[in-house]
Amino acid sequence: MNVLEWAHARGLAARVRRPATDGGHPPPHPPGGPVRDPLTLVVLAPTDPMTRGQLRRMAELARDEGYEVRWEEARGGASAPFRTIGALAGRLRRAGRVVLGDPYSRYVQLLLTITGAPDLVVVDDGTATMEFTAQLCRGERLVRWHRKGGRPGPRDLLFAPVSAAARRRLAPAAGRDGRRVEVFSSMPLGTVPDGVSVTANRFVWTRARFGPPRVTTGTDLVGTSLVETGVVDCDRYLAAVRALAQAHGAGRYFAHRRESTEKLHRLAVETGLEVVRPELPLELTARRGPIGRTVLSFPSTVVHTLPLALAGTGVRVAVCDIDPSWLTPTASPRAEGFLSGVTGTARGVHRVVTGPNHYAL
Repeated sequence: MNVLEWAHARGLAARVRRPATDGGHPPPHPPGGPVRDPLTLVVLAPTDPMTRGQLRRMAELARDEGYEVRWEEARGGASAPFRTIGALAGRLRRAGRVVLGDPYSRYVQLLLTITGAPDLVVVDDGTATMEFTAQLCRGERLVRWHRKGGRPGPRDLLFAPVSAAARRRLAPAAGRDGRRVEVFSSMPLGTVPDGVSVTANRFVWTRARFGPPRVTTGTDLVGTSLVETGVVDCDRYLAAVRALAQAHGAGRYFAHRRESTEKLHRLAVETGLEVVRPELPLELTARRGPIGRTVLSFPSTVVHTLPLALAGTGVRVAVCDIDPSWLTPTASPRAEGFLSGVTGTARGVHRVVTGPNHYAL
């Protein structure tokens, strides 16, 4: 989705498009008319079935826009990485610009060692982008925020030279060797390294392509995978969801793609909420509608992106902080501060005031 937003902002719309097959508006041309698109999208397919499903749907949307999409079974067995790297090496060496979505991915870091492209673009990978630019500034190794504080494992140590090389590629000294790095993001970013530019993602393509949605009178809840990543205790999380649903009359729960089936089954039984597994990113699902007049979320990417995607619709986005008592004993020492920062920097959202017996806007 964010690659499509970046391409639209850059005017890289393809000349020939397929008719819209998803109920949205015909794919919009950028200002100045269509141009021939040099962009090829490569999907390094994950193993998680829900993530694969969303990526399949996004790949179809990208093809509707006229882009070439390559689906690489990059994790399909021991030989898959060698096949994928071999298939992409030629294009990476010839590319003048490489756009990437997850700078923490070892796969992406390895591919960065192959390309000599003078232009690198990092598009949003959600709230992780906030930590990514901060780590670049501090010269730290690239570690996902929920793993911060843990000791490097054997695989981390083995991969360290590749990771260090990728970090150097992503933080060039300004003007020293002609390389350019852009971060295309809707997240609030602090300082960035010299030589790195930041472009705001305003979700222009999303708003033009979908909606406006039908807005219902109800409240929707947005799920998070903080239990699955070991940050939040499952029992505490389910109790919070139940209390929020009761306090605000929520009827639906939009599941994060990484939430486990077992947890979601328990959530549905214990809260009575209708669990929805979106087939597209929530920003697109919300624009297609229907969507509740109030959307409640825990600290996550959507508290930054939904106000942009739903601008002008009258939908109110609210965020409920993670209480420190919900954190697991093994949660990263960085967790509390990071999650608080996600909430505190969100623009255009309301805060849910929490207490022992109430969750009120």
